[in-house]
Amino acid sequence: MTVTIPNTALHLRKGSAADAQACSQISYEAFKHIAEQHGFPPDFPSAEIMQPIMAMLFAYPKIYSVVAEVAGQIVGSNFLWEESTIAGVGPISVAPHIQNASLGRRLMEAVLERA
Repeated sequence: MTVTIPNTALHLRKGSAADAQACSQISYEAFKHIAEQHGFPPDFPSAEIMQPIMAMLFAYPKIYSVVAEVAGQIVGSNFLWEESTIAGVGPISVAPHIQNASLGRRLMEAVLERA
């Protein structure tokens, strides 16, 4: 099923430490959803395990974060690791209920534009 999000409904912004909890839940659910579709166990046993990882990503000064919101609700995130001349990207995650709406592409474009 394809979901359509009008460009005017999507808001991309720089992430902050306050986004860690919501992004932890989304990341957990997104990766669990994909794992289950392929018959694999989830990478992480719970969203709580993701919390310190996301908190570190948002707090580290050499990691740029971008958060996606639709109707004021966080629905995805992506990260750009800027510590060296070769940047790293990710993890990228999109809430399962809004996947297949080109949101992941838009999050990727945002970090690539920054790079």
